[in-house]
Amino acid sequence: MKIEYRNLFTHFIFTTLHRQPIIAEKNRDRIEKYITGIVNNNGSKLYSIYTNPEHVHFLVSRSPKLSEENLATIISESSERFINQNKLSVGKFEWQQSASAFSVSKADVDKVCKYILNQPKHHRKISFQEEYDTFIKFYQKTLKYEQ
Repeated sequence: MKIEYRNLFTHFIFTTLHRQPIIAEKNRDRIEKYITGIVNNNGSKLYSIYTNPEHVHFLVSRSPKLSEENLATIISESSERFINQNKLSVGKFEWQQSASAFSVSKADVDKVCKYILNQPKHHRKISFQEEYDTFIKFYQKTLKYEQ
């Protein structure tokens, strides 16, 4: 069945392999533009993105034709190739083999966009590990779904 209307907002977090801070600030804009293109080319829309040295946050309204896992795989594989081909990190670049995807209500899109774009200020106050632990506690509580 065709989905005519959708409201499938997802906040993704990808981390570099072993959470190594290997993405230089000077390459941030180029990586963000590339990921935006991948999202757009897959029938989805990117609302905000911010690439930190060891992780990236982005909020998308995804196509109903793609699951979160499908879209994350497409973005991670393609952006890894792009970063390595263009030597945009120190050494060989890889994302962790797992990412996080949190659903966001339409009412919270603006708030999440502001949070993502405020990453530099945010990380002056708390580390990525503290941030990530807070996300897991807030969104997942003690539930983890395995396939």
